[in-house]
Parts: sequence; C-alpha cells; structure tokens
Amino acid sequence: MTTGLVDSTSMSVSVLGELGGRLRQALSATAAQRRPTTGFEPAFALPEPSDRLAEFFAVTDLRFAELGPVADTRLVLLDLMGNPGTRTVKSLASHVIVARAVRHAEVTGERVMILTPSSANKATALRDAVLRAYRTGLATPEQLRIVTVVPEAARPKLWGSELSDDPRLAARNPLCVLGGEDAGQVKPAAVEAAKSCATELFSRYGFRLWHTLELDNYRCADAVRAFAEDTAVPCAPGVVRAHAHAVSSAFGLLGHHFGSTLLPERAERPQYFLVQHLATADMVQSLYGTTVPAYREDPVTRLYRQDDDAHYPAATFSPTEELDSTFYTRTPATSPDMNEIIRRDGGGGVVVSLYECLARYAEIRALLAGGGVRLPADPRALREWSLVMVMTGVLTGIDRGLLRADEVIVHGSGSYADDDFVPLSARSVCEVEGSAGLGRALLEAAAVGTGSAE
Repeated sequence: MTTGLVDSTSMSVSVLGELGGRLRQALSATAAQRRPTTGFEPAFALPEPSDRLAEFFAVTDLRFAELGPVADTRLVLLDLMGNPGTRTVKSLASHVIVARAVRHAEVTGERVMILTPSSANKATALRDAVLRAYRTGLATPEQLRIVTVVPEAARPKLWGSELSDDPRLAARNPLCVLGGEDAGQVKPAAVEAAKSCATELFSRYGFRLWHTLELDNYRCADAVRAFAEDTAVPCAPGVVRAHAHAVSSAFGLLGHHFGSTLLPERAERPQYFLVQHLATADMVQSLYGTTVPAYREDPVTRLYRQDDDAHYPAATFSPTEELDSTFYTRTPATSPDMNEIIRRDGGGGVVVSLYECLARYAEIRALLAGGGVRLPADPRALREWSLVMVMTGVLTGIDRGLLRADEVIVHGSGSYADDDFVPLSARSVCEVEGSAGLGRALLEAAAVGTGSAE
C-alpha cells in the first residue's frame, strides 16, 4: 500500500500559509522545553503576521515530488532547495532565526548581531535571510547585522550577493575566513569570540550578540518538514516509511522527529537513514559501533576496495576522502539521540564515496529530472553534493538490503553548480586568525555607523 501526492506528481506547501500556525506551535514547544542559557537569545516567537513577513518567507516553501519506484520501494523527494539565493535546506531555519531577531528588535528596541560558524551553507543562508529582511523592510542594517566565520576550505562554495558587493552592507556584515586547515576550529573560535566580545558589543554599540549554532534554533524550523509531510504525503496505515538525509550532525532529521511528536501519533513511527562520507563518518560509526574498514589498493584499477562491511563504500578513490566540505563535524553531540531513535524505531545508515556517486550519477540525474530537479550533465560542475550523496546512499542502501522500507522520503538538502551562483570575490572576504581575530571583526562590524568613522 502506498500514499499519493495530492496531484499525484508534485505539491508545494507554504510555510506561512498552510503551516504558519504549526510553525508557531513548534517555536512555543521549543521554548517550553528549553533549559536556561547564559548567552543572549531572542524569544522563540515570530513577528506578527504581515505582508512583509509573508514576502520574507516566500522563498522557504517546501515541495514534494514523485521520483518513482526503485525495486519495490517508492521514492519521494522532499525538495528543500527552492530558494534560488541558496539552493540549500538552510534557508528555512535561517529565515526563522532572522525573523526571531527582527521581532526582538521590534519589541525591545535593541540591536541584534548574529554570529554563526559554518562550513559554507549556513553562512550563505543566514546572509541571504538578513539581506531579504533588508529588502522586504523587516529590518535595517542599523537594527540587524550578521558576522559569519567559515574555514579556508569553504572558499569555493561562498556565494556573492548585495551583502558582499555593496561596501556599506559588507562593512556591517563581514564574512570571515578562519586561517588554518582544520575546518572544525570555526566552532570553538566562534564560541570564544562570543564570550570575549558580547559585553563590549552591547555596552559600546548597543548590539546583542546571538551565537546561533544550537540544535534548538534549527529543530523548531525543521519540524516544519513533518508538518508538510502530514499535509502533502500522509503515511497510510501499515506502510513502512523511512527518511533519508545526507548528514553532518543530523539537525534536520532531529527536527523532523521533533515535529512528528507534535502531530497525532500513528502506529508506524518514522524511520531515519543517515548518509555520510568517509572523511567524517562519525554518526554511522557511532550508530553501529564500527570504524572505517581496512581498504586494499586494487593493483589493476588502483581503486581502494573492501568487502568487510556493507555500511561503507565498496570502492573509493581514497579511504580518507572528503567528498564535500559541507560535512565537517566530528563526534557530533547529536549522535546519542539519533542512535536511540534509530535503534527504537528502525532505519540505519551508510557511507558513500565519490566513486560510487559518479558511478550512479546518470541514474540519479534521470530520477531527479522526473521530480523537477536539474543536475548538470557534467558532475565536475557541482559545488554542493548533498543531494547526489543522499541519492547514492538510498540506492546503495536498497541494493545492499540496508534500507528496507515501502517508501523513502529523500530529503533534498542541497545541490548547486557553477552556473547557479556568483562566487564571492576574494576582496569581499575578511581573513581572521583565531578567536581573537574574529573578536576584532565583530567589534569593527558593530562600530560601523554606530559611533566611529566608516
């Protein structure tokens, strides 16, 4: 037995239309469950409904599309990439974050400066949301600013926009690149900079500093995925449904799970299937209690191969391969929660390689075309591999018997190629060293137009 989309092929769901009340419910539920925090954060609430707010959120709508059957499994794409200014899932949560900051400024009269570390996509999405707040009249650069920090490896994935091209906006909203090769250092650097600068930012310039990289800030927005699913593709009784996602910390799946707890309980709980790459396979390793198996170089093909563990690539160009710098988190704190959910309700995980993605690329491109998503003919043009990764993981999981479900909702969390964006120019980047350098960038951004010469 299967369920169907309302029009049998594709359906979009409006975040502030059909789901506005439920989004506000998720925010209230998050606030009720949240433990007190020592740092600043706005209330878990949105501004009052208005045409400006509706225009602001218009690019965050979700879309479901049939991809067809694979073996005996029905595939449905949950397209979270509809915002042309980002082409990633991070848009929805970023718009909720920015809307909360706007409401705080409206209610209190205080300025807000957002700070977030990112591997690239969160930075792009939050910067895009801030820019949309300016364009729709929800906020001004004097009320709301953002400072993002990314690792050096993120440079090829950084998007240019008016926020970087306009000198006035760029000075108020710097995109910082942290020196060093360890991408994981952006998170502790942001934490330390926030601790050292928050008091001075408020006392000298009137900015509340909001370090946004916490699960709850994303969970309440990602709950909308479950609400949209319930609206567009409700699961029929007796159907086993899994949700597949290319993950670093699985914020999105944890958000979906949270949203499912706010819906009427059904007999079949949603299952979750994690897809990762070899460089950071930590969640799959934690789930199964394994390590990356030993790979042997094939003397003929020069590929590295293993057949000891079906949860890892059978073949790869490198046993330590980084398929996409988006996925850089090691030993995420979310693993225990995800492990508990999967072990209780079902699901699993798999690690994929670039070799496997390329081997299936034509097949994946054809499947996605049927669902209204375009991939470039030449995979070398891709800059964001999340969608291809999850599709490879789903097809591999089905082939190997790791993913057993009647239906799979494929969370399309990101895909963009060279012709989808204008890269950020080198002159638009603020290079910083360590938390001290980031702290200086925060203070300089706050000072522009608020008490010192521009």
